[in-house]
Amino acid sequence: MTGPAPLAADRPDGSAGDATSGDIRKEMLAAAQSLDRSAPSPAAAMTSDLSIDEELTLHSIGWEPIELVYGVSLHSIPMGVWNWGQGEITHASSAFARSFAAATDRIHHECARSGGHGVVGVHVERNVDRHHIGIALTGTAVRPVGAKKLPSADSVFVSDLSGRDFTLLQGSGWMPLGLAAGASFVYAPRRSMGTAMKQTSQNVELTNFTEAMYAARESAMERMQRSALALQGTGVVEVKVTEGPMEFAHHAIGFSAYGTVIRLVAGQHRNLAPRMVLPLDDPVRGVEATALRGA
Repeated sequence: MTGPAPLAADRPDGSAGDATSGDIRKEMLAAAQSLDRSAPSPAAAMTSDLSIDEELTLHSIGWEPIELVYGVSLHSIPMGVWNWGQGEITHASSAFARSFAAATDRIHHECARSGGHGVVGVHVERNVDRHHIGIALTGTAVRPVGAKKLPSADSVFVSDLSGRDFTLLQGSGWMPLGLAAGASFVYAPRRSMGTAMKQTSQNVELTNFTEAMYAARESAMERMQRSALALQGTGVVEVKVTEGPMEFAHHAIGFSAYGTVIRLVAGQHRNLAPRMVLPLDDPVRGVEATALRGA
């Protein structure tokens, strides 16, 4: 009985053995060489909440998504501030301002750590509760393809513009600078007992709520504009507002607004030629096939 054929290295003449032993030697050599190869860089991985067409649009201007980034902050409200009162509910207004500023600062730093130059498509979640106000920001960090990290988070922009809107804005010579926000919570003046009983049978304007809404709106918009000026912007776009009475305090009116601050960075505004796009994935059915009947 004969033993297994020796490997080529074990033969005196160095000749190759059978086909099986040759394959084993190749596999062992390949395995040893793979140990010296570096693993794929984690930076090559990408996470984004942008749609496919938004990512392709970004690539068309030389930008790329990098990572999904977040910023969250909650600030407490002292007990009893939602009770009946007059004027602005300063504790609630300042809690909103501090929460928004802290959440924005955190998403700035997450974007800078990931190597991004800015954040697009930011979704803002606003939670106004009896005891706290919370702000949560979620967006996609982006950068010019192959660009290096910025030296500091101060140079990073944050915007609620979609990938398409960011592409159009940059193509026209403008750039986003950051998010500007303002909020105000105001007590609706209490009506007298006689006025309340009289109005129950009348179709009249509730001027106390109207005045409270205007007061909250003016304060919130002024604060958002001051925030935009602090960023040295020349305008605010994609402004979104939330307004109305609190669910847990119907006599209190809240108004909040936020948007993206922009500034012209080119020598002058560039007009873009419009292009027609025909989507092929229309979710609305124009005709039901089962409704078709022969003559």
